[in-house]
Amino acid sequence: MSEPFTILVVCLGNVCRSPLAEHLLRMRFEQMLGDGASAVRVRSAGVRALVGDPMNASSAAELRRLGGDPAGFVASQVTAARATEADLVLTATRELRSRVLEEAPRALKRTFTIREFAALATDDSAQHRVSSPVDLVAQAASWRGSAQIVEYDVPDPIGRSAEVHREVAEMLDVDCAAIARAVVGAILSDVSPR
Repeated sequence: MSEPFTILVVCLGNVCRSPLAEHLLRMRFEQMLGDGASAVRVRSAGVRALVGDPMNASSAAELRRLGGDPAGFVASQVTAARATEADLVLTATRELRSRVLEEAPRALKRTFTIREFAALATDDSAQHRVSSPVDLVAQAASWRGSAQIVEYDVPDPIGRSAEVHREVAEMLDVDCAAIARAVVGAILSDVSPR
């Protein structure tokens, strides 16, 4: 792959869920790919972003607990161009997915909730039928209608207890690990000799 595979993670304010997922994904790619982590670029944004704000203190504490560093993060607004240009758009909820697609309808086949894509990308049959991360996204889109997804949404922890922030962080950590494994598997199959 010459161009990096780009992932855009979207939530409401871009201070809790999406920056946490952005950092967790980036950490996983660095762990799994080492120097090759530049093959994937992860960014985040919000549909009503608190532009310029740092990561929420409770979410930042959870990120540090999970081994990440929130330093330097600033919230940004999602744009139609950013969503359309991304190879994969992951949203915190179905409602946010709809809002992104109102602005960027051409991103339909590349836009999922985080939990939805984690379930679709880790389906046993997915691991044997994809030859690149772009192919993984296309396969996930084709399975969308027939998949049994238990829960699509990651709850918004803003203004809620430390326990809710912990639950959200744990949920995102599990889903981001699954997504990273699937994407890395697709990247490695993309560069493997045929």
